[in-house]
Amino acid sequence: MSTMQIDRLLDTVVKNGASDLHLTVGRPPTLRLHGGLRSLQTKSLDSDDMVSLMKAITPERNQQELQEEGGTDFGFAYGTAARFRVSVFRQRGDLAIVCRQIPNRLLTFEQIGLPDVCKDLIRRPRGLFLVTGPTGSGKTTTLATMIDYININMDRHIVTMEDPIEYYHLHKKSIVNQREVGNDVPSFAESLRRALRQDPDVILVGEMRDLETIEAAVRAAETGHLVFGTLHTTGAAKTIDRVVDAFPVTQQNQIRVQLSTALLCVLSQALLTRVDQPGMVAAYEFLVVTPAIANLIREAKTFRIDSAIQTGKKFGMQLLDDHLWSLYSRGVIAAEEMIDVSKNPGDLTARIHKLGRTVGRMEWDEDAEEAKS
Repeated sequence: MSTMQIDRLLDTVVKNGASDLHLTVGRPPTLRLHGGLRSLQTKSLDSDDMVSLMKAITPERNQQELQEEGGTDFGFAYGTAARFRVSVFRQRGDLAIVCRQIPNRLLTFEQIGLPDVCKDLIRRPRGLFLVTGPTGSGKTTTLATMIDYININMDRHIVTMEDPIEYYHLHKKSIVNQREVGNDVPSFAESLRRALRQDPDVILVGEMRDLETIEAAVRAAETGHLVFGTLHTTGAAKTIDRVVDAFPVTQQNQIRVQLSTALLCVLSQALLTRVDQPGMVAAYEFLVVTPAIANLIREAKTFRIDSAIQTGKKFGMQLLDDHLWSLYSRGVIAAEEMIDVSKNPGDLTARIHKLGRTVGRMEWDEDAEEAKS
């Protein structure tokens, strides 16, 4: 299998608009298309194929890391067609490769269905804007869209720290400097510490993984920067808990006070397969920190945030489950998928039953639900 072969495979990914290419021994190359896996009609890969495919795309530095650590990640540009984020790892003594396609085209707010109130919030000179959701929920795309909006409309110095860099931003009205963790700078925390000396207006922290990074991000937001950060949490209330819980108990009160003033909003998202047309659609939960919500954060009453979101519709707030329900009622997504990603599957199942419909698989066992929570 020659390098020609990897090009053919990547071409297929780009042509079909697949999100990922999976390569592993004992199976033909497989695409992830609109959420599902689809094998290509070619021969199964063997150990030698995997080695030559790996060598065709993996930089020296990463081949060495693969040797030493058993895995490596990197990004690379595939001509002008697309960029890929690649993960190469060992399994059962062989190699496996996953290539995630990063579209070159930056999307607009309208195209990804972002709440309009985001535009007002990203004009703010300071504060913490959190984007959360599970892996593959489109956080990177949402952030790229917001950075691009600032880049086109405002003159700002934007510094991003990413692992790896996915969307490339050109300088438009703003200056955009993108630092790759592991390449340009050793860690997120180190990058953030340095960023404050780089006269930034806007800082994007690709992942708030550890206490040090979270602390630095909150401090940057307090000192007059607009900071975008991501966490792998679902839902606004859980996100705030996760940030507070990262701190030792003795500091938790203080971080609540800091968050209540620094946090602008939490945008939590899930990505779902459409049933009305090919493609994916994002469902959003959106919390805007009003004085009332700042109080709930300060007083550690995050359990009351969901009902505050429900009454905060006039500020553009919405609960994930309400957005899911509206997508379902408009026939955009299937009931099963709505329930899979929802925060309260039991409630939504009950709402479906009220319509006289059933969910196409075992009904939710309320006791099991209770046990799970």
